[in-house]
Amino acid sequence: MPDSDWLQVSTIDMHTGGEPLRVIVDGFPELKGNSVLDYRRYCKENYDYLRTALLFEPRGHADMYGCILTPPNDDEGDFGVIFLHNEGYSTMCGHAIIGLTTLAIQMEWVEVSEGDHIIKIDAPCGRITSFATVENGILKAVRFHCVPSFVAGLDKKVAVPGLGNVTYDLAYGGAYYAYVDMEKNHFEFDLSKSAYQELIKKGMDIKQAVMNQDSDIFHPFDEELGFLYGTIFLSKSEKKDVDSKNVCIFADGEVDRSPTGSGVSGRMAIHFLRNEIAIGDSMHIESITDSVFIGSVIDEVDFGPFKAIIPQVEGTAFITGMHTFVIDPKDPIKNGFILR
Repeated sequence: MPDSDWLQVSTIDMHTGGEPLRVIVDGFPELKGNSVLDYRRYCKENYDYLRTALLFEPRGHADMYGCILTPPNDDEGDFGVIFLHNEGYSTMCGHAIIGLTTLAIQMEWVEVSEGDHIIKIDAPCGRITSFATVENGILKAVRFHCVPSFVAGLDKKVAVPGLGNVTYDLAYGGAYYAYVDMEKNHFEFDLSKSAYQELIKKGMDIKQAVMNQDSDIFHPFDEELGFLYGTIFLSKSEKKDVDSKNVCIFADGEVDRSPTGSGVSGRMAIHFLRNEIAIGDSMHIESITDSVFIGSVIDEVDFGPFKAIIPQVEGTAFITGMHTFVIDPKDPIKNGFILR
């Protein structure tokens, strides 16, 4: 029989382009506040042990990703979301937005009819507008418009132990990334699955070096958003119908299995600034698992001191399971652990 002191948390597990998403739908303690940033702060201060319990081993793994649904910031939003990973709480996650939009349609959290559905999701970085297309009762496409995305610097240089001087672009797509072109830097490793461990090591080395040196990592309106989330390696694709390849190393050495929605958003800003893509053009960008997101530029906007864009990212997500996790207070490793 279940013990009365067990905490039972229900989730719907998904993946977007291979990247996992554990959506916490019931059983998590109430989060107090009046906005997503308030809920995020309250969760971090009071329930961080549940983040590790639900994402770390034995219930998850080092690269597990999750989210908690919250009320929206105002009556115009559909719901809010807090993003969870192995290091803490991210500000934006495109693969989760695609997953949650898919879930909203498939679980009928919104009224479903034929045609396009607009879903407004409040993330820590701001409101994300997503679109789901239903044809003959079947979900056909999911895309979202990210927050204003901008470039903070092109062709910057940083000295990295073991790599020498590394050239990178610094851009924001709901989170900051250092974008590192494999061809420009003449690295000896590649972006294949076999280079997984080396990509983690080099990606974290670059992230640390950039964090130590670069003073341009700031957000014009919110200090909480002004931090470097990860390193994105990019290269040409071997597939003729794909424009480029992304491998993102984020948080504490997590490897994104998808092409990274916020990372693609930042890339659209870089390509637009370099006149390599125009409003209405699109790029197909693949990941380490060969999954593909389609990125494009919707509009150009002013955002504080930056000339920014509104990017669009399209992808697909799938439900993989529905679970009720039990956290027994008598379990000595109830809060989880990570072995990598």
